[in-house]
Formats: sequence, structure tokens, C-alpha cells
Amino acid sequence: MPRVTCSVGLTVALLAACHLPSHRTDRTAAAVVHRPNVVVFFVDDLGWQDLSEPFHTERTPNNDRYETPNVERLCREGTKLRHAYAHPVCTPSRVSLMTGMAAARHRVTHWTLRQDRWTDPERHGLLRPHWRRCGLSNDPATPDAVCSETLAQRLARIGYRTILVGKAHFGAIGTPGADPTNLGFDVNVAGHAAGAPASYLAKNGFRRRRDDTVWAVPGLEFYHGSDRFLTDVLTDEALAAADAAVSAGKPFFLYLAHYAVHTPLDPDERFVGDYRARGLSEPEARYAALVRGVDDSLGRVLDWLDQRQLADDTIVVFTSDNGGLSAHGRGGAKHTHNAPLKSGKGSAYEGGVRVPFAIRWPEHIAADRVCDLPVQLEDLMPTLCDLVGAAPNVPDGHSFARKLLGKPQLPHPLFFHSPHYWGAEGPGIEPFSAVRDGDLKLIWFYDGGRAELYDVVRDVGERHDLAGERPAEVTRLRRILREHLAATDAQFPSRKDGRSITRP
Repeated sequence: MPRVTCSVGLTVALLAACHLPSHRTDRTAAAVVHRPNVVVFFVDDLGWQDLSEPFHTERTPNNDRYETPNVERLCREGTKLRHAYAHPVCTPSRVSLMTGMAAARHRVTHWTLRQDRWTDPERHGLLRPHWRRCGLSNDPATPDAVCSETLAQRLARIGYRTILVGKAHFGAIGTPGADPTNLGFDVNVAGHAAGAPASYLAKNGFRRRRDDTVWAVPGLEFYHGSDRFLTDVLTDEALAAADAAVSAGKPFFLYLAHYAVHTPLDPDERFVGDYRARGLSEPEARYAALVRGVDDSLGRVLDWLDQRQLADDTIVVFTSDNGGLSAHGRGGAKHTHNAPLKSGKGSAYEGGVRVPFAIRWPEHIAADRVCDLPVQLEDLMPTLCDLVGAAPNVPDGHSFARKLLGKPQLPHPLFFHSPHYWGAEGPGIEPFSAVRDGDLKLIWFYDGGRAELYDVVRDVGERHDLAGERPAEVTRLRRILREHLAATDAQFPSRKDGRSITRP
């Protein structure tokens, strides 16, 4: 199987068991120390409710539909964060995770594919901003791209073998960011510019058509013609790459970014029969099988860590890149699949931006604990850097390592900026910016210039708009949001008729 690798030096620094690790990176120091391995298990389009482990305060029918015993295991052995957030669509989340930058700052505010074409439609008289449609790059000269140090580059610099397996979707076709090895990964398996697989089926060569050069999953020719499923194949590849790093005496950063559970809803024959037998519609049976396949993959990773006696020495993160798909492609009524959350992928509402999140590091991060600190994906880079002893400084993300290690930590406002229409339509799927501060979330919709205000702790379904009842809070939160957008030099949609658009 094609892989790209290069040698990275070993690191020095000593991790203290009860304190934040040292940030020393001096390779000439006498004490040669060990750093924990890092696994980021990143699922595509997995909703907050798509698991048998409840991330709500109570179980729901969705939790009883899905079977994810390994996510349950991870939560029992680690800490579950119930208020974790992402961008409403994929590439912005991935760029924020890798750079610690807010979407408003990096301006990759929609999903990427081609250098010369926009992926966001223009509707209702609103024109798109000139966002960075080429995505993330390592070359400042790349047009319409952002160039910033990545988490992979930072960890590689302190001695990690950095491995990407699965979906990359960082940069447009033909740009440096389309190849993860340009972004700090020593190993890239199956990552390229496209954000979905043409097919999950190896018997089809992971493509829909023989001449598919855009969406076909690359680099897995060894499996072509077999009866293997993409999720399982990627797990094989991830474990092989991690095993090679261990054999070489390297700490590893494994970014296992599954294409699942993104469409197409191909049947994973290992599991789909169980859900058909329960009477689920064919799309929902296939979707549930995709979820179960992802959980099976997580279980294989956790079991491998146990077998290699690495579990106590490995940080494992499980999360998703945006809210669950609900506007199209699913069985049943649209915009209901993330209930009790409102709407789904692409939306400003909780169904579009709230994601499951769990983290395990035995003897450092408490087991079987629930954390209600609100966090978002750009916070993950500084947090992991803090935990492993790398420099945690980033433009926007806030490390929540102290909270994970049982120390006091105050919450900070979370910001969202998606000045686009998405391909599908539905509740909240329109250009917006938002801020969550404490229990309150203010959404500013640019079509019409209107504010909505919700208490997303007491009203997780965002059924009761408080904007008319609490004008002082609307004013306060608009100011906080406005200051963030100014500080990050955010871009905004404009009106086709030339009239000015109302901003927060």
C-alpha cells in the first residue's frame, strides 16, 4: 500500500503525572523522556444522538436505536463532554481542529473541493463572501488558502510519528493542502481532497464509476475486488501504521478520520442485517450499520492498545466534525434525526453544531466522569499540546487540559461563523454567526438581520426564542459576537441589490 514517510527525531521532556506536562522541547537535554501517544478518532457527520451512549442528560429513543458499546466503554474509562461543538459542515471543522483557529479567522468557512469553483450556493438575494475555497496549505503563495502551523507539524517537531488514515479534506484538488504529507503528516493513507467516498465497497474499488478520479478513495488498491468495507480497511491500515511507529520507538499521533458515516449509505453487510430485522427502513438500517462499523473500529483500536500494553500511555479522543445529517439522504422526516436537538448538519441550531466528545488517558483524566464545560474543535489543538508537553499557543482555541486533569477552569464564549447557504435547505441552514456564553446562545441570521436567543441548557431543543423577553442579553451577546468578528477580520455575505447587510 502506498505510504509516504520520513524520519522524525526523538524528543526530550518529562511528563509529570499530576501536573500539566512541561513544555520543554530542548532535544539536547540529558533526560530523554517519554510522551504519550495520541489517537484522534474523528467521525464524519456523526450526530450527537447517533450513539447508544447518551450525551444528553437522559436517554432518548435514538440512544436505543444504535449499538456503540465501545463508545460506552471509552466514556466509562474516560471523561464525556456533553457540551462539545463543531462547525456545521466539514472542512471548516477540520481546519479549526488542525490549527486552533476560529472559522472567522481562517476563512475556510465552507467545504472545499476545486480551486476554481465555489461550493456554496447564492440564494434570496445574498451573495457569498470571497472565502478561502482552496482550504489549508503549507505554502503562503497558494491563492484563496490559509497557511498556518498544524497540530501534526507541531507534534512532528517534538518527535511524534504523525499518521493520517481516512478522510483529509483540508485543501482543494491540485493545491498543497490536498496532500496531508504537506501539512505535517509522515504517513497518509487514503486522504485526499474529496470529502466523501465514492463507495465504501472494496469490490467496487471504492468508486462509483471506473473513470471516477474525484471521489474514488485513493491508495487502497490492494483491497480492490475483495468483500471488505472501507471502515474496516482503514482500521487495518491505522493499526499497521501505529504498530510500525511503536516498533520504531516513536510516540505516534494517529488521526483516524473515518469517511463514515457520510453518504453514500452503502450496506455494511457485517451489521446491516440486524437493523433490517428490527424493521428499520433501508436507509436507516444502512445508517445504523455505518455507525456500528465505526464503533467496531474504535473497539479494535482500544483492544490493540491493550494488547500492545499502550492503553495507559495513550490519549484517545472521540468526536465528530459536525452535527448529524438530517436534511437529505436519510429515512423518515427531514430535520428530525438529531432529536431532541433542532435540525442537523449545515444548521445554526444545536443539531448542526453539537457533537459527541469523549477523551481517555488512564491515571491522568478521570474515568466515568461527565464534564459540562462548553468546548469546540479549535480548543482541541491547544489541549492536546498542553497534555503532551508541546507549546499550546494558538490564535483562538482555549486549552481545557486543566479541566480534564481535575483542576478549576472557567468557561469561555464559543463562536460560530458560517456566512453561507449550504446545498440542502432547512431550519437554520442559512448564513449566520453565533455565540454561546454560559447557558445562552445567540444566533444572528444575515438574511433579514435577525437575532434568536436560546437557553441551550434548559431548552436543548431551542424551542423557545428568548430574544423578545431578554433584550439586554441580546444586546450583550451581539456586542461579544461583534467584537469577535472584528478581531478575526471576518467576512460577510452581501446583498445582490447593493444595499448594506445588517451585521450583529
